Amino acid sequence: MSDLSDYRKSYEKSELLESNIPEDPINLFNRWFHEAEDFGANEEVNAMTVSTIGLDGFPKSRVVLLKKFNEDGFIFYTNYNSEKGKAIAENPKICLSFFWHTMERQVIIKGIAKRTSEITSDSYFESRPDGSKLGAIVSNQSEVVPSRDYLEENLKQLEKDFESMVIPRPKHWGGFLVTPLEVEFWQGRPNRLHDRIRYTSQEDYSWKIERLSP
Repeated sequence: MSDLSDYRKSYEKSELLESNIPEDPINLFNRWFHEAEDFGANEEVNAMTVSTIGLDGFPKSRVVLLKKFNEDGFIFYTNYNSEKGKAIAENPKICLSFFWHTMERQVIIKGIAKRTSEITSDSYFESRPDGSKLGAIVSNQSEVVPSRDYLEENLKQLEKDFESMVIPRPKHWGGFLVTPLEVEFWQGRPNRLHDRIRYTSQEDYSWKIERLSP
């Protein structure tokens, strides 16, 4: 057994004050995202944890890549028949979280997920490398397979089948748009007195801003 009680870090890189934040969370997320990107220490600054409630009633989290964000919300892509896809179809209330440790920052987003339009999914799929397109077709995501060789042999066969051909997007693969209802920004501070600012969506489309105790 490992005792981790002595793992400690003092967070001292920045601060998050009400006097220096915008009225909506998307603008603040945009600022933080590009600051993390410019800092250069995060190889995949768009990596995020997606948490869902599974069909078995248990929560489950996994890391996926954010592919777009704007005033409408946050978009990622997946196999709709995967475990997460089925979970979202059953319960579209999900959570996204980002942890940019080099910036000592975390963002937690509660929202409602819905499928993007087929045009949006087609457009992104067409932008992917052929290998990624074929990977989306060959993988029955989350299903049990007999071996690694099984997947690789199927991929080789698809490469032959689609040689010199346009690879179409499978209908079971596409995007989810997560419309945020609540966005919390966490900035590490000394002595564990971290800054936590929460934006909550209001009926008039404005955002309520509150400071939370660390």
